[in-house]
Amino acid sequence: MPLQIIRNDITKMKVDAIVNAANSTLAPGGGVCGAIHDAAGPELALECSRLGGCRTGMSKITGAYKLPCRYVIHTVGPIWQGGSSGEEEALRSCYITSLDLARDKGLESIAFPLISSGIFGYPPKDAFKVATRAITDWLMDNEMQVLLAVFNKESLGVSKALYADIKEFIDDNYVAEMDSRFSYNRRKLLKKELAVEEFDSMTICQSCETIGLDSWLDQIDESFSEMVLRKIEEKGITNAECYKKANLDKKLFSKIKGNPDYHPKKSTALALAVALELSLDETKDLLMKAGFALSHSSLFDLIVEYFIARGFYDIFEINEVLFSYDQPLLGISIL
Repeated sequence: MPLQIIRNDITKMKVDAIVNAANSTLAPGGGVCGAIHDAAGPELALECSRLGGCRTGMSKITGAYKLPCRYVIHTVGPIWQGGSSGEEEALRSCYITSLDLARDKGLESIAFPLISSGIFGYPPKDAFKVATRAITDWLMDNEMQVLLAVFNKESLGVSKALYADIKEFIDDNYVAEMDSRFSYNRRKLLKKELAVEEFDSMTICQSCETIGLDSWLDQIDESFSEMVLRKIEEKGITNAECYKKANLDKKLFSKIKGNPDYHPKKSTALALAVALELSLDETKDLLMKAGFALSHSSLFDLIVEYFIARGFYDIFEINEVLFSYDQPLLGISIL
């Protein structure tokens, strides 16, 4: 299963396990930790008191009591000290050890908060990057439904320099959507365009009659799924590497692989273009095979085009920016 970014109260999530951003004593605290203990009831604190605490970067598991999940995995994130004291390694370990515990317990779903990004002071953008890297690396060799709770745009915090560069790109390229009421001149132009299209359609039909329909249809190009599979082979990666880099579900990819006529959502097609690190022209070709095009009247399209045109293919970095603009995400969407 891919990583899903969600907007939700972690104490209300019906998953196999939720992760508690705990302190080293595993005692009830503030923030997410306090909310989890409040929702679970005093029995959770009692069980935690018998575990002998927990070291930074490590994880321990307990029952969930009054929570709707089955288990709570407690992990101790690092306190931010400027970034040069091993914080990143410790934070990464929080996610890996929690996931390992869930896997060893036979669990199929787990939900994380953004560990250490609250009172422990880890910069939210950096905490998000560590979380997504650790989880996606782990998912390359494992299967589990993993959810990451992000409550607002500020939790990610796209850098000012990147935001300004993207904004300039959008300002230079964005074409506002037409008003639903066309001007008189616009209506005349539209009629001319439709007349040309009708003429082109008649020409095509006449050509079909001349060369025969079967011969005409023999000219059909490869399908979307055929191009994806060809590109996977050309890139020298496995199917699993492709769909996991695209943040797609294995079952969905199986449908794409098994059906030459499969028609994906636009976000799915673009996620695969990013995973395959296609050039902008190759991306447009892949989209065309799926019946789509990149439009400069769409902020979603422009943002994705910005990154692909610059050869930047980190799907979670792209999703950070899409999230900040309230756009759909690539791969699995925000819930």
